[in-house]
Amino acid sequence: MTGSEVPHAFRLAYVPGVTPAKWVRIWNERLPDVPLALAQVSSAEVFGVLRSGDADAGFVRLPVDRTDLSAIPLYTETTVVVIPKDHVVAAAEEVTVEDLADEVVWQPLDDTLDWEKLPGQPAIERPATTADAIELVAAGVGVLVVPQSLARLHHRRDLTYRPVSDAPTSRVALSWPQAEPTPDLVEEFIGIVRGRTVNSTRGRPQTPPQPKAKRKPAEKATGAGKGGGGGAGARRGAASGKTAGKNPRGGSGGAKGGKGGKPRRRP
Repeated sequence: MTGSEVPHAFRLAYVPGVTPAKWVRIWNERLPDVPLALAQVSSAEVFGVLRSGDADAGFVRLPVDRTDLSAIPLYTETTVVVIPKDHVVAAAEEVTVEDLADEVVWQPLDDTLDWEKLPGQPAIERPATTADAIELVAAGVGVLVVPQSLARLHHRRDLTYRPVSDAPTSRVALSWPQAEPTPDLVEEFIGIVRGRTVNSTRGRPQTPPQPKAKRKPAEKATGAGKGGGGGAGARRGAASGKTAGKNPRGGSGGAKGGKGGKPRRRP
């Protein structure tokens, strides 16, 4: 295979917390000839990666600037508070923002939640990343409110998390640069994410169905010849002639030799 024959790889970016494994598996089943390259990118950098063309599409967190990017919202995550296992909040199944009023709530620079007002007590500084904030929580300093997928991503045995019922939520979307028409490989991945079947008419062109061959009409038994009056009438005429030859008298009893006649005996 020459270099020009190597298929173009589909480049997929994704932000921390998103798990694209199921969509990648379907892609590999449907398009085994087109490799899929994955790249984890921070929430702050992913839109720049898409705009620069370094990725064909990406799993991002809303909001998305729709002036030059398209997006399909996929799902909304549960928001949780990350706490030490021996924290008083760990005794509850679910908490509210008000329950965190006396806590130092860290807000890292890569925070993905759109807060109108951050709950709890103000922190002295903002950690650079969510991972840094997790380390502070593990050290017993403050708590952290994040989408549940990030809490799972940074799981530690000494930490746990509980849902925060009235906190802002994070919505995950598939995004790609706007273009007309949308590239075929992007259409293919959109179809996979949306659950289209392999026989869908969207995406790469499908082989058009071949027209069925027309069946020739069967010949009629009575139409063997167009000219000569053929068919059953001709056969009946032939049969009638044979009968007449056997009965020269033409009478109905000729075949039996007459009613009163006796057969001659040979000498």
